Amino acid sequence: MLDKYLSDTPLVAILRGVSPEEVVAITGQLIECGYTIIEVPLTSPDALKSIALIAEEFGGQALIGAGTVTQVNQVTQVFEAGGELVFSPNCDLDVIRKTKELSMVSMPGCCTPSEAFSAMHAGADALKFFPADLVTPSAIKAMRAVLPTIPMLAVGGINNDNMQDYLTAGATGFGIGSSLYKAGKSPEAIVADAKKILNAFHNAKENSSILSP
Repeated sequence: MLDKYLSDTPLVAILRGVSPEEVVAITGQLIECGYTIIEVPLTSPDALKSIALIAEEFGGQALIGAGTVTQVNQVTQVFEAGGELVFSPNCDLDVIRKTKELSMVSMPGCCTPSEAFSAMHAGADALKFFPADLVTPSAIKAMRAVLPTIPMLAVGGINNDNMQDYLTAGATGFGIGSSLYKAGKSPEAIVADAKKILNAFHNAKENSSILSP
């Protein structure tokens, strides 16, 4: 299931702070722009309600789920809300196993090779290297050389200027947070930035393909 959504636009739209009152409209706009992976962090107001609303409205059009999932019981709550994705800031093997038990997509946070291998052995579908400020492109390149083939997403501090370095190093895609959405941001500004980020990604991908050996 994950490959379908990563193949064209491997960008996770992180809607930290989004409210149930605005989440359907914002998600619809992002899908129109080309984003097909939507994350609502559980730290957002009434996050499970937001997930339920967009899962009902856009299920099948986008991979929808929760971020900042750190406990096993939260995995079950996301599943019951209709989410299909569990995005975590850390590498909790019990959270990964519960996610896979429920046939959901698991993207745990990793920062070291040991965490990356542990996550993969527990069944992770992709690895979230977080925070990207600490996991540099050179670190991604070194880990890509020893890790089996698996999607690797850099998250935290990603912007239009550093995407190419990560892609050239072997990253698959990115989680995009505050540069895309912040609570109170106007719909017009969200759409404008969404398009800029998407264009920057495609340009970076094209250039990284030229530079890669």
